[in-house]
Amino acid sequence: MTQHNISTKAIPTNERLIMALDFPSIAQAQALVEELGDSVVFYKVGMELFMSGDYFAFIEWLKSRNKKIFVDLKFFDIPATVGRAIKALSSKGVDMATIHGNDSIMQAAAKEKGDLKVLAVTALTSLDRGDLDDLGFQCDVQELVLSRAKRALAIGCDGIVSSGLEVPKLRENLDHKLLVITPGVRPVDNRVEDDQKRVVTVEQAFQNGADYIVIGRPIRDAEDSKAMAEKIQAQIASQF
Repeated sequence: MTQHNISTKAIPTNERLIMALDFPSIAQAQALVEELGDSVVFYKVGMELFMSGDYFAFIEWLKSRNKKIFVDLKFFDIPATVGRAIKALSSKGVDMATIHGNDSIMQAAAKEKGDLKVLAVTALTSLDRGDLDDLGFQCDVQELVLSRAKRALAIGCDGIVSSGLEVPKLRENLDHKLLVITPGVRPVDNRVEDDQKRVVTVEQAFQNGADYIVIGRPIRDAEDSKAMAEKIQAQIASQF
């Protein structure tokens, strides 16, 4: 990994950590946000919380606490429907949102995004080579991610979601033109077994060129969640 891969974007260092609020209830998510306090600025709210009810009320609650918000619902439908969904979401004051799909879906989202940053999902970090074979993707994982990233950039998306393992190839081919958000990040001393397969450490993610990292369980399940968040923030700060 070379130093020139380090993100050059003007992002406050403490905003480069995105905490995943993967909870079955809003109350549990709120409790963790309160516990973490100023140790975390940016939060990901996804499908599990969406199904709990009061999703947008919770977004307003986060905004009232000056938090940044990443809506991870991976919109995937006919282009017109995705475009309308992104247009509606752009009025909610969130910062980022994910979409899935082909060129026409990405085009519809890019057209309606306004100030919302639209991120195209490349290959989920829960998938390995065998999973991708099962889905019919016979090409190399890095080539698949790069191909989808090039198309997202050309179409007008703001960034992509990618495993940290593929980021060096993205930076080599696309420099720093796209935002890269990397999930599947694990602190070096965390050995929790989970469903993430293509993972990197905090340091590796940023050395490879990630702009943001998404972390959930290592913070949520820590004995002291705030102390773990502060430790990860210190690891991030050491890279910049």
